[in-house]
Amino acid sequence: MTKRHKTLRSLGLAALLSLVSSCGSTEEDKPGGVSLDDAKALDAAAEMLDARPLPALPEATVPAQDAPSPSAS
Repeated sequence: MTKRHKTLRSLGLAALLSLVSSCGSTEEDKPGGVSLDDAKALDAAAEMLDARPLPALPEATVPAQDAPSPSAS
């Protein structure tokens, strides 16, 4: 390998390492990659949904139908 190839290889490796090292997040992440602010917003939305009264289920108010009998063929 020539001196030029070694120099280019070293520069390429240095550039790659600098790019990879800059990929880190500065915010503290919770499991799943959610930032702390996003986690707080999701928790608040979940509390709002949990506080809502549940609607009546139509399956509980409608009587069950009999299963159709098989046709003789």
